[in-house]
Amino acid sequence: MTARGKSINLFLMDGTPSGRVKCTLANWTGVAYKIPRNEIDKCKGRDDLSQSGVYFLFGTSDETDESVVYIGQAGVRKNGEGILYRLKEHKRNPDKDYWTEAVVFTTSNNSFGPTEISYLENRFCALANEAKRYIVKNGNDPTSGNITEEKESELEEFIDNAEIVMGTLGHKVFEKLADNKPTIQPDIAEDNDLLLHFKRKSKKSGQVIEAECKRTNEGFVVLKGSHIETIDSESIPPGIKERRRKATVDESGVLQEDVLFRSPSYAAAFVIGGHTNGLVDWKTSDGRSLKEIEGSE
Repeated sequence: MTARGKSINLFLMDGTPSGRVKCTLANWTGVAYKIPRNEIDKCKGRDDLSQSGVYFLFGTSDETDESVVYIGQAGVRKNGEGILYRLKEHKRNPDKDYWTEAVVFTTSNNSFGPTEISYLENRFCALANEAKRYIVKNGNDPTSGNITEEKESELEEFIDNAEIVMGTLGHKVFEKLADNKPTIQPDIAEDNDLLLHFKRKSKKSGQVIEAECKRTNEGFVVLKGSHIETIDSESIPPGIKERRRKATVDESGVLQEDVLFRSPSYAAAFVIGGHTNGLVDWKTSDGRSLKEIEGSE
């Protein structure tokens, strides 16, 4: 089924793209805000930020330079404060000094109660963990609560729209690097990603190295389950050597996660552990090289 277009409204509250952003979607009661940490105090007095909602704290780990996120919920308190008050608490908390930006989801009709925000927090955490784009900093798995099937259907529709809005705001926290669903055509996925194969006998280990990757709009994703050469060449680029060191690979050299690269040659170098030409090495199942394919497009 062909995906339908979406009409999204972005309001630059401070007149700049790096400032606060309010986001709404046509025919959706949801409202999203992207708020830099140092602009939190400017949001005082906004009624919809005094409501219940779910929020995301985005940042980068100083230790590993990895993207991190904390996902939480905020209900309305006896003093009438809601989401904004919770963000201010996090801003003062020294244990959460890693975050630089918050994204908040609430509604235009103030329809979220404790049941709704608990369910959303649970589902958003699960989706973020499945995507593996960010390190999810939540210490405990939030509970989903007990909801009716009617309410579940309503909230899942909210989540579908929230995923679109979140990507529009610049965070792909819910998007997997590659969708590994089986396809009718082995080399063309439903989302038009190109499936490529790498096969070579390594001179270093004597093993036959076989890997798969998908060409996506973001780059080239070496897929989980690929066989990786575990021995580095002396001439391996330092950046690739570090990516190989950090990657999760079992004792047999089988990759345990999807890994994204911007170029096909870096993706191939990651697989073989040394310099190589990815345009030549990555091929479709019928033997066409990536160079041939891109030359004919």
